[in-house]
Amino acid sequence: MSKAFLAAAAFAVLSSVSFSGYAATQSDPAQAPAMVAQATVNLNSADAETLTRELKGIGATKARAIVEYRDEHGPFSSVDELLEVNGIGSATLEKIRSQLSLQ
Repeated sequence: MSKAFLAAAAFAVLSSVSFSGYAATQSDPAQAPAMVAQATVNLNSADAETLTRELKGIGATKARAIVEYRDEHGPFSSVDELLEVNGIGSATLEKIRSQLSLQ
C-alpha cells in the first residue's frame, strides 16, 4: 500500500472520531434540563388553593392552616412567622422560603 493511501485512511479515521466526539459534546436544547423560573407566592393574599398548587410540600391541610392563621392574626410580618402555623416546621419553611413574599 502506498504511504499516501495510509495517510489518507488514518486522517479519515481520526477525523471521524474527532468530529463524532465534537458532535456529542454540543448542547442540545431539547435535552437540556428545563430552567423554570419559580413564581413567588404572596403569603398575605394567596388563598389555600394557590398555596397548595404553587408550594411543594404544602398540601390542602397545611394551606388551610396558613390561611386560618392569617385570618386570626392578621398579615404575616415575616416569612419566619410561618413557623407559628401548626404543621409548618423549619424544614418545610426552608424548602419553600425562596418562593415566598409578603407583598
